Amino acid sequence: MPELKQLDAGHAPAVLAFELANREYFAASVPDRGDDFFDQFTSRYQALLAEQEAGVCAFHVLVAENGSVLGRFNLVDIEDGAADLGYRVARHVAGRGVATTTVRELCRLAASRYGLRALRAATAHENAASRKVLVKAGFVLVGPAGPSDLGGKTGSWYQRDLVVDQ
Repeated sequence: MPELKQLDAGHAPAVLAFELANREYFAASVPDRGDDFFDQFTSRYQALLAEQEAGVCAFHVLVAENGSVLGRFNLVDIEDGAADLGYRVARHVAGRGVATTTVRELCRLAASRYGLRALRAATAHENAASRKVLVKAGFVLVGPAGPSDLGGKTGSWYQRDLVVDQ
């Protein structure tokens, strides 16, 4: 059974393998990370861990039983009880409910572990799968997202208000 784990230094090789194996697949729906991302992966990864340590972001990986990464699920720009959600799943698990289930789980964690009250996510108009995941996970459309939000594309912002379990 896959497990959602907070990103740590030990995940680096599996995260790099995940990004490389799915690069072309991801580039079809979101802007490509570019060669620099891979050339400078170690330093960029360390910077992510530093951001997480500072409490600015909370990065997570969905890890398969064999240790491979099936997806990345991130809370970024944590501030004033809210954060932006970003996620991507491997091609071989796409369309199987993995993203929806894990986004729902991350929403629960965002409230219970991080004390957040709301999450936002932007998705491009062309990315129907992402919109479907957000709606199924309880997000509602709140307004337009511009090219600066989506790497040159236009789309929409979605939001989900969170409730801490009593």
